[in-house]
Amino acid sequence: MPSVTIKQQMPVAAAQVFALLHDYSRRLEWDTLLCEARLTRGHQQAGLGATSLCVGKPWLGLIGMETRYVTFKPGEVAAVEMINRPPFFDHFAASIRHQDNEHGSMAVYKFQFTAKPRCLRWLLHPIMLPQLRLETHKRLQALASFLARTSISPA
Repeated sequence: MPSVTIKQQMPVAAAQVFALLHDYSRRLEWDTLLCEARLTRGHQQAGLGATSLCVGKPWLGLIGMETRYVTFKPGEVAAVEMINRPPFFDHFAASIRHQDNEHGSMAVYKFQFTAKPRCLRWLLHPIMLPQLRLETHKRLQALASFLARTSISPA
């Protein structure tokens, strides 16, 4: 199962990063990957057990991934697992940890996935892994840039 860890220095405290990252009403202000982001199944805010739908931009095939929060500790860590069955993904899970430091905070994003169909994993994993790594890196950089532009006070 392919997995990736990406670290990104953030210009503000972990609590600020966490709050913006999980505010679905503001997600599209900074997220470079998505054209839609919303909570689902009656949830009004992100939290343990809450579900969300994130839909990739058209050039990524408009693939919608619905996830459930399996860990949610504000300012520290959140983790999700995929609960729907979108094209090309048999399994997907991700976590993001936040830790304050002298320059703001560090975000550490980890994800793992398994492609489908199984018979094409040998082909899909080497294609999907670098693309997902690149897009995740761009998203975290965009989040940091957004926070730097819009933040009133650094950590």
